[in-house]
Amino acid sequence: MNTYTYAIISSADLSKVDFNQVHETSADTVRKSIDDSQCVIEYGSEPSFITDGSVATVSVLDHAGALTLMATEDWTADIIM
Repeated sequence: MNTYTYAIISSADLSKVDFNQVHETSADTVRKSIDDSQCVIEYGSEPSFITDGSVATVSVLDHAGALTLMATEDWTADIIM
């Protein structure tokens, strides 16, 4: 069972992410939307940069919600509809 939380944030905020507090190791390892405007970070407990408002979330998802979002044309190229 996956107990991580997935937050969608603006790619412009990546420089404010403390990668010691999330599952990803750097800005190079986050999943980005096709247009590169948003990215997803994964964490077990809410990072301080979110709780203090330094980074605003576009949305917060559980594992199933993240999988559903990643399967959309905004996040995955060449989806056949």
